[in-house]
Amino acid sequence: MGERQGTIDTGTASIGFNLGAIMAAIALLGLAGAHLLQGALRPEVSGTAGDTSHLAVSVGGTALAIPVAWLADAAAVQSSGFAKDVRLEVRLPLATGGRAARIDVTILQRSRVRSSASLLDGVYLHQFQSQEVAGPPGLIGKPLRAAEGYQNETVWYDPLASDPFVAKCAAPAANGAEAQCLRTVNLAPGLAAIYSFSPAALAGWRQFDAEIAPLLKQIGAL
Repeated sequence: MGERQGTIDTGTASIGFNLGAIMAAIALLGLAGAHLLQGALRPEVSGTAGDTSHLAVSVGGTALAIPVAWLADAAAVQSSGFAKDVRLEVRLPLATGGRAARIDVTILQRSRVRSSASLLDGVYLHQFQSQEVAGPPGLIGKPLRAAEGYQNETVWYDPLASDPFVAKCAAPAANGAEAQCLRTVNLAPGLAAIYSFSPAALAGWRQFDAEIAPLLKQIGAL
């Protein structure tokens, strides 16, 4: 009788052990699942140790965190955490029909340049020829006189805005070359940007700033 009781006790203990092990395994699986879910929901943090997707650089005392894929010359920037300027390449839907247009962006100290809007009244206005050039709706195109290095250049501007869109476009310098437009704007305190782009991007001039602003905010330039 005692032997039978001893056998029953051993089986009960074995069952209890198995149940405990199963419950522990379930708890561990649940904990692991919670960590995986938390990791999936947590937004990715850029700029952490070992993260090469973004590059930290200081321009004019302003710290920027720039996606390496946007840099026109990442090797030049990686050599130092400080730079006189940084060149980016982005594509925005500014061409006719919302097609992508390449925009080259140079971010630099504001003291090194003047904005295109300030140049409109201070410089360009005094170099305008009498005729106008047809172009994108809402913009006036005025060829510049062939003086002061302005040969074969046209200024496009919005005549209605107090802080107008202004871009200076140059005809191709040689056969096979592309026409190029330049536009300089002020960004965050101490910073400015020079945009270089094809005249095709003038089709989306009204959306230009709205399209590029999120990218500039993302890197800390606005």
